[in-house]
Amino acid sequence: MNIQYLDTNIQQRIDEKLKRLQKLRPLPSSAVQKLRQRFQVEMTYNSNGIEGNSLTLKETFWVINEGITVKGKPLKDHLEAKDHYEALDFVYELIKPTQKPTLSENLIRTLHGLVMKKTDEQWAGKYRTSNVVIGGADHTPPDVSLVPSQINDLITWFKEKRRKLHPVELAAILHHKIVYIHPFFDGNGRTARLAMNIFLMRKGYPLTIVLKNDRKKYYQVLGQADKQSYSPLVKFIARSVERSLDIYLKTLTPIDKKREKFLPLSEISKKTPYSAEYLNLLARIGKLEAHKETRNWLTTIEAVKRYIKNRKRQKKLNSWFK
Repeated sequence: MNIQYLDTNIQQRIDEKLKRLQKLRPLPSSAVQKLRQRFQVEMTYNSNGIEGNSLTLKETFWVINEGITVKGKPLKDHLEAKDHYEALDFVYELIKPTQKPTLSENLIRTLHGLVMKKTDEQWAGKYRTSNVVIGGADHTPPDVSLVPSQINDLITWFKEKRRKLHPVELAAILHHKIVYIHPFFDGNGRTARLAMNIFLMRKGYPLTIVLKNDRKKYYQVLGQADKQSYSPLVKFIARSVERSLDIYLKTLTPIDKKREKFLPLSEISKKTPYSAEYLNLLARIGKLEAHKETRNWLTTIEAVKRYIKNRKRQKKLNSWFK
């Protein structure tokens, strides 16, 4: 029997939004290209930022698109930005219809080789040769002698589960298993987030970004996954997937079709029975369809109405079982 790690309500929302996006195809190429460029810069900024890169989002854009050197920022941070952006170019090539990527040792090492290309040429794409300790974490990565066999076990697991788990479950747990093994001295998180995206994007999802602002929560759910509690991590990644879907739908839905207007919670609260604080709580726990832009949660009037409708339905169901 397969365990379901993904909350049913969130899964239904994600599946419905993916269908809506797919119905819009063929998508306008110029708009899609602009979204891709935006998401690549955002992903590069956030993924590197989680690991300590000091470049701001705007500085990351300048470094990638203008070749500017930011005064006072380390050369390493500039090189990380360029490497990660080029790694994303590789990911986008890999998900083209003519390609059929599958998880392999070569793929994992290639992704790592790209993200570490200019910052650590000696170890780019190469497994660590000694044991490591992760600062601030309870988990100690497996002994160096076990890395190759555990990567092989990971690939076997992936092949067994790829048709049994929801794509979001599969991608989230794959991501965790890579960082749990910690096969490289550095760059494990960036490699895992890229690998996760390959298999999400092959299923039609937009690029999924783990936000730097959510780093504390991100490490928390990874820590829970270390103890075999995967549902919090899957839910966290699912919310990140939903954020990307929301942004794509908001941008690509034609003006002659129904478009939900995303607004800050402070504005939405004026038009609903709930305070901005309560809407914030609902958004954080995943009961309200909402996504973050910078540090601010955005949602729609329609999303609040759906929440109210679902809440009333749940109360009615509960009354039947009393």
